[in-house]
Formats: sequence, C-alpha cells, structure tokens
Amino acid sequence: MNQGKLLALACLTLALQAGPALTAAAQPEDPARHGPAVGNDVSWPQCDGELPDPLGFAVIGVNGGRPETTNPCLAAQLTWAGGTAAAMAGTPVPVYVNTANPGPDGSGWWPASNSYGGKDITNPYGMCDGASTAACAYLYGYAMAFDDVNSRGVPEPAHRVWWLDVETENSWSSDTAANTADLEGMTAYLHSIGAEVGLYSTAYQFAVIAGDVGPASILSTLKEWIPGADSTASALAACADPPLAPGASVVLVQYVEADLDYNVACPAPAPPLKPAGTSTAPATVPPKVVLPAQSLPPGRTPRNVN
Repeated sequence: MNQGKLLALACLTLALQAGPALTAAAQPEDPARHGPAVGNDVSWPQCDGELPDPLGFAVIGVNGGRPETTNPCLAAQLTWAGGTAAAMAGTPVPVYVNTANPGPDGSGWWPASNSYGGKDITNPYGMCDGASTAACAYLYGYAMAFDDVNSRGVPEPAHRVWWLDVETENSWSSDTAANTADLEGMTAYLHSIGAEVGLYSTAYQFAVIAGDVGPASILSTLKEWIPGADSTASALAACADPPLAPGASVVLVQYVEADLDYNVACPAPAPPLKPAGTSTAPATVPPKVVLPAQSLPPGRTPRNVN
C-alpha cells in the first residue's frame, strides 16, 4: 500500500497494501537503528518480489486487494514478518484487511437478515432486510471480518492487531452513515474475538467514505495509522496530526522510500506537566503530635508515593 493506494500497530508493542514490487537491493539504510521503531507493510503485490530484511515490525495484508479475497502468499509473508524485532520479542504480527460497502447491487454477497456464521447478530441499526441500509451494511461488515478471521488462514487471530484499510478505490455507498455502520460491524466482530482494531486511511478519503464520525461511534475509540509522510522525520511530525475520528489517536505513520512502504511508530504521549508552583505535598498537613520523650516511637521514613 502506498500513498496513492491506501490500506487495512501502532507503537512497537501496540500495533502496527499494497505497493509496487520490492527488491532487497533498493532498501535504504535501516532507520530503526537511529531512533523510532520503523517497519514495513507488504501484501499480495509483493508475492513475486524479494522481501527486504525484517526491521522493527511488519504489517501483512490478508486480502488480495478486495474484500472476499485472500492474499495468495499470506502464510509466507507472515513467516517473513516473524523475523522482525517485535515478533521475535513475542508481539504477534499485525495484519490489515480491505474494506468496502458495495450494497445489494454489488457483484458479491449481500446480507438479507441479521444472521451470519450460524448465529443471530445483535444489530444496533435494526433488522437487515436485504436493502441498501445501515442495518445491512453493519451485517456486511460483520460478515467480512468473520470471513477474514475464519477463512483466510490467519493463525491466532484473537492475539493480533487488525487494521481496517479504508480507501475510496473499493466500492462504497454514497450514504456515509451506512459506510460507518459497515466499519462498525467489522470492528464489532473483531472485538468479539478479543482482537484489537485500528483504522488506516487519509483524512480526505475517510471523510468521503464515513463523513463526520461522532464520539458515540466505536470507531472513535480506535488507534489510527495514516499515510502521507515522505521520511522518518516527517512521519514523526505527522504523529501530531488530528485523528480521523474524534477521540482516536494516531499511533503509526506511513511513508514510501525506494518503492517500499515504511511505517514509523509514534512515541507515547508524555504525561501532562504539573502547573508551575504546584506542590506534590498533601494540601493540608495534620499537626505534629509530640509524645513524651520516654514514649517516642522509632522514627520512620515515609514511602515515596509519587
């Protein structure tokens, strides 16, 4: 996935599509040795190319460019990503999935009820009747995530971060509320198995697809991965960009160098500074009790609880 073609971690331990074919000879010097955690993302376009030496982390595409498809070299790329520093330290390799809301007129499957995978799904948008509604979009998203987890061959799916690749290149409804419901359905299923979920998009594309997402949406609680930088330094600067959804936080920024996608893990935010002149001592100090000399207890050093 590059800046013209967007996805589906975060900091090295929190999180982490496709792009042109890679060659190891074209790799720049490993920037991860000089500061922030840096990694790559690869997917089906890299199936016929030589992958670079693993860096700090990697994100692997599950699909073949569209929902309802599978990356033909998913297993091999997950194995390669197992050589990254994060994976070798025990962090499961994060993955990303394609997203879409094609509606009943699309070329693929579309739900006609609130049932999928042999169970009835609780739908916050009401009953799906097969129409182009938010209720059916929610079920479609739920079903796509269900299939990605259960049909693509991703081992230990509950232990991974799953990034939702939100791009205008896939099929979307003109109803942004229905598109939001679709992404919420995907998130709901992934959360139901215990997986962490994040969003990948640009501010422009996310606004076109989902519109203004309110704080009541589950999407506002997700970590975010954004593209658009052109170096490690500009990626770090972009960590301070406004999030795609209010309340969310940018934890990963992507840039492209030598036809290869790099991603920089944003540093954790610093704790808030105390106002000048603020004391860490209690607001009120109880009066000191002086006992007769013969009954003074041994002195104690207070434990530092700051």
